[in-house]
Amino acid sequence: MPILTNQTTEKLPTFSIAIANEKGDQLQYNFGSYIRGDGYKGLQNKIQHIQKTNSGWDFNELISLTNMTLPGGSGYYFRPTINIGKVFKGFHNLGIGAGYLMEHNQIKYAANDSMDYNSFAFETITAYIRSDQAKANNWQLSYYTRKDQLPNNNVLKETTRSNNINFSGQIFSNALRKFKYNVTYRQLRVLDSNRVTSLPEKTLLGRLEYMFSEWNGFLSGNALYEIGAGQQQKLEFTYLQVPAGQGQYTWIDYNGDGIAQLNEFEIAAFKDQANYIRIYTPTGEYVKADYTQLNYSFTINPASILDVNTKGFKNFVRRFNLQSSLQTNKKVVSNGSPQFNPFQGSITDSSVLNLNYIWSNTLSFNRSSSVWGMDITNLRNFDKSLLNYGSESHQSVQWTLKQRFNINRTYTIGLRQEFNTDKLDNPSYINRNYALQKILLEPTLTYTAGSKFRVQTQYQYYINKNKEIYGGENAKSNAFSIESKYNSFQSLSVSGKFTYNQITFVGDASSTVGYIMLTGLAPGKNLLWNLNLTKRFLRNMEMTVQYDGRKAGTARIIHIGTVTVRAVL
Repeated sequence: MPILTNQTTEKLPTFSIAIANEKGDQLQYNFGSYIRGDGYKGLQNKIQHIQKTNSGWDFNELISLTNMTLPGGSGYYFRPTINIGKVFKGFHNLGIGAGYLMEHNQIKYAANDSMDYNSFAFETITAYIRSDQAKANNWQLSYYTRKDQLPNNNVLKETTRSNNINFSGQIFSNALRKFKYNVTYRQLRVLDSNRVTSLPEKTLLGRLEYMFSEWNGFLSGNALYEIGAGQQQKLEFTYLQVPAGQGQYTWIDYNGDGIAQLNEFEIAAFKDQANYIRIYTPTGEYVKADYTQLNYSFTINPASILDVNTKGFKNFVRRFNLQSSLQTNKKVVSNGSPQFNPFQGSITDSSVLNLNYIWSNTLSFNRSSSVWGMDITNLRNFDKSLLNYGSESHQSVQWTLKQRFNINRTYTIGLRQEFNTDKLDNPSYINRNYALQKILLEPTLTYTAGSKFRVQTQYQYYINKNKEIYGGENAKSNAFSIESKYNSFQSLSVSGKFTYNQITFVGDASSTVGYIMLTGLAPGKNLLWNLNLTKRFLRNMEMTVQYDGRKAGTARIIHIGTVTVRAVL
């Protein structure tokens, strides 16, 4: 049947009957049908049996048969499920069991005695042994085999068969340390290479999770490690124009030919320029890949074990706090063996298909102090993606130092310094490549009057240089801004910001790297301002008026205004 069908009469008669006893045993029969006026008729018979014997065996069977007729053909869907298990209460509640699952779905057309291409069948047989699943510490060892069938010369023919061994469990008895594991070994045989593109393979899949809290919370966090194998699909993408403000990308016609090319789209610096979205579409090209994933997050907090009244060196150590997190996801071209090391292979390695790597470390001092404190953060981000025209890699390293000084409850001084390196490598579109080094200094002064009014002044100075081999562009920016916000009885909120930015730029400002280094602005004098007003009325209605304006260099002034009304429940 087509996904979208024409309107017609429909009949859905049903009938069911069940027999049960006080032990929970039951036998149930269900009949259902779906009859349409366009000639389609489906009849379903379903029987379910549940029984617990005195010897401890549990039986659970469900057999379903659906017969269907449709204009020009007929077919059926058969799905039996059988599960048998037993728990040995006299032997630590050890359990054993077996299961059987089969699905057979086929449709044939009478006109040419052909089978529908979407017909299929598979069969799975399972056996397991496991410990008491009610306990915090438990495990399970299982084996299952599966065969798949696809249409071939008007019959369903076996295409693949796999054998799988799985071992899983958890160790949760200790509230401070929790561990989960799941490991599967799979052997796949391909019996019909004309219908299945996969190759015979032996794969190992594994997932480990660990959560911990040690020494009264001094060290706490979690970790995840996973390995596996599969196929990496090459992706292609295109850009689709949408109303301004509803996209993420902007098109800049670098070569002036009036035709949008893939290397002419950038992430929009301003909302009114964001009038394109990127749409990924799958291709028919696959690469056999092994993947490795490692994530962790932990915190070291000396204050949890050192008394607040401690003095001297211990009091100094107590003020520190370290937070660290890592997220890695690596896919490489399969060489026939599992990839255990998530750090093996660099971003320039040709065998690496995908690499996502984010490592963040923050060391804080006096984090909980209401007077002053400081943080130093190192953030490393590496990303490599496989696209239909090749690969694109991006890597950045950022060092950030932040200090805050609360003179009193009214005035706060902040200082932020950054040193960043940012590199993009795209062999297919070399005009997009760059290697930037950026130094930034940003002091701020904030005045706060209770919870109603706040004013913040800020000066920002940065130098951004591109390496000579990529063009040698150079940008210097001096920006001053003032920002304020006023709240009145939670019914009215008004905020505004004005920025004056003087930029000196050496290089081609209309290039890809020029747009990135100038953050969408222009060499010379740049003015940016915005005003936001939010008013709540009728208790559950809220209206927001937003106005943004800017003048970049010698370009004309851009005005943007939006009004939003929403119901607050």
